[in-house]
Amino acid sequence: MSSSVLVVEDDHALREALTSSLKVSGYHTLSADCAESAISLLSGETLPDMVVTDIQMGGMSGIDLLKSVRRKSAQLPVILMTAYGDVSDAVEAMRLGACDYLQKPFEAHSLTSLIENYLPKKQKSEIIIEDPASQLIFDYAHKIAQTDSNVLLSGPSGAGKEVMARFIHQNSARNQETFVAINCAAIPENMLEATLFGYEKGAFTGAHQANAGKFEQAQKGTLLLDEISEMDLALQAKILRVIQEKEVERLGGKKSIKLDVRIIATTNRDLKQEVADKKFREDLYYRLNVFPIQCLALKERPKDIIPLIESLLANNDFVKSRGGLALSSDAKAKLVAYHWPGNVRELDNFVQRLAVLATGSVATAEDIQFENDFPSTENIKLNEKKPNESQLCNDMLHHEFQLIIEAMGKYNAKKKDVAEGLGISPRTLRYKLAKMRELGYDIPVKGSVK
Repeated sequence: MSSSVLVVEDDHALREALTSSLKVSGYHTLSADCAESAISLLSGETLPDMVVTDIQMGGMSGIDLLKSVRRKSAQLPVILMTAYGDVSDAVEAMRLGACDYLQKPFEAHSLTSLIENYLPKKQKSEIIIEDPASQLIFDYAHKIAQTDSNVLLSGPSGAGKEVMARFIHQNSARNQETFVAINCAAIPENMLEATLFGYEKGAFTGAHQANAGKFEQAQKGTLLLDEISEMDLALQAKILRVIQEKEVERLGGKKSIKLDVRIIATTNRDLKQEVADKKFREDLYYRLNVFPIQCLALKERPKDIIPLIESLLANNDFVKSRGGLALSSDAKAKLVAYHWPGNVRELDNFVQRLAVLATGSVATAEDIQFENDFPSTENIKLNEKKPNESQLCNDMLHHEFQLIIEAMGKYNAKKKDVAEGLGISPRTLRYKLAKMRELGYDIPVKGSVK
């Protein structure tokens, strides 16, 4: 049965776009145009699996809705959507119990990734590993899963590092305990420490009640520190102490809490080089790198491509509603020949498009359109059709990425200078560069520009 998501958004076009995207991704959706309507929907016996709500709405705000949800359920995950100027509201919401937030504009896969991360995990089928290279890596991972040692997963964005982390957890002696994941790049710096370590009531403005951090939540289970290379050096030192001492102290607290947690960390960077460049602590690197695993890019395991696509098609609700969708031999050849710069995330997006674009029961090579195959907005006469909010968001995002690329060239890819030139923090720049790499943008590196 599909997980259900309640979308609360007062903008009709955006609400429709979000619910349509989630349906294509296989979720059952409910929608409300205001917080008051959402509360009415939540008054029944059966609650959705997730609530996604805007913060600023007419009448009750998303913060008020969050408080109402928490009075009814302490466990129901809530994700906030916020405009650029309302990040402080989102931070306050996280202190009140929201699990995360997205800043508008955002792409559909950013929301589905967050939903997947915070939804209560349901039992899933066997991981698809048809390629011999994948089989070797998962055999190795199965062996180290039997230990309690820390693991460092490296590889490009979308290579399946979180899938590997969950595989290790599920095949360990901790598999009946909690698996907790946190994206270190997605949480604001001023909130990451409190999110990881927890805090006591009154520890800071807005701390109205005590809250356990991610380390405590993963007690006796596994904690995934996703994109740990995006964490600043000061916080790295505190993480090192927690790992060494096997205990944590909440912000504002006076007692240490003993921990029994396995740590799995991921990075899409060369951490040895980051250590050499003094951007990552050497002592923390060796604490995490007990068992290193290099997760393969999709192009390095070509025999996984077709089985993965066929599995995603078989589990897509839209495809199931039309009686299924097979792949012709020429379609398979075209898919295997493609280089998949966005790896499995790009493949997932492709399947969602194919489910809609393929008209027959068998998808042919002509039905296959990769990201670069779509017409550019330059070839569309804007006066023929008013662009919807999704198109505007994508255009704005592309313009922002182009400014970053130009600045990387101007400052010879020196990130500190680039961040200062753009008027953003180095951490924000790192996060945006990671997003650009994930989407396949060609980013200048030192020495490649003049």
